[in-house]
Amino acid sequence: MVIKRIGLLTSGGDAPGMNAAIRSVVRYGLHHKLEVIGIYRGYAGLINEDLKSLDHRSVAGIINRGGTILESQRCDEFLTEEGQRKAVEILKRNKIDALIVLGGDGTYRGAIQLWERWHIPCVGIPATIDNDINGTDITIGADTAINTALEAVDKIRDTSTSMDRIFVVEVMGRESGYIASQVALASGAEEVLVPEITYDLDDMCHDIESGYLKGKERWIIIVAEGEAGGREIANEITEISGSETRVVVLGHIQRGGSPTAQDRILATRLGAAAVDLILNNEYGKAVGVKGNQITAVDLHRAVEKKKGIGVNSSYQLMRNLI
Repeated sequence: MVIKRIGLLTSGGDAPGMNAAIRSVVRYGLHHKLEVIGIYRGYAGLINEDLKSLDHRSVAGIINRGGTILESQRCDEFLTEEGQRKAVEILKRNKIDALIVLGGDGTYRGAIQLWERWHIPCVGIPATIDNDINGTDITIGADTAINTALEAVDKIRDTSTSMDRIFVVEVMGRESGYIASQVALASGAEEVLVPEITYDLDDMCHDIESGYLKGKERWIIIVAEGEAGGREIANEITEISGSETRVVVLGHIQRGGSPTAQDRILATRLGAAAVDLILNNEYGKAVGVKGNQITAVDLHRAVEKKKGIGVNSSYQLMRNLI
């Protein structure tokens, strides 16, 4: 199949580095004589035919910007057969031969439907701060999110030390403890609560009380948002231990901000790799990086639940250093 025109969309939660990937796909695609059509607001924009041809100038000056210039929006209509049919008709009407999707699990599942059910060539680029996609060591946005949260925790520790208080810091990660575990290890936190590892609050409070007896007067606990909630954990700690506890919910600030060098480089490499798959007629796959080498994995494999190996190892190392 000769590919002349490709579509590009970003879907789901935004992640720092998405713009760098958009820039890479557009300029690398143009280098290979492809026309790149930007689809605004994800699958919702596709259904509503919100399309625009992208050129070199369209992506100038965006490599350092957070968010996504193509915007993102969740789309319940695309989950229906009628919504998918409408999307396919628009792709065909606009002579879009293949589609590159940039996002996480939900974005990939949409691409699987288009490829397997409607035979639209699709390739995925992993962009999610949770780093919960299989087939890649790291996803676009994860490094920036970790550094954003880490900067906040470092500042919180200053106050914790000054006021002799326990701080519970809630970071993003509803089903993945990757951000929490990495931030805990990098910040020297005393405890981390993640979905992948069972915790005992009574044991934690016992450790806190033992620490006070030994002269330890501050405590930083990192909590992934999906593992109960920061406020709930803080209330239970206060109730069990009697210690004054404060809560900081970092929330969506972790999604924003200028991407780190690592995320910019990763996004640039993966954007070009996605175009290469299209040029080589390799569809239904997602690009990734393993051991610093570009790889490709079947989209079905990519959306399988990722084992928390990095989470577990970081947790164990952190515990050994307390």
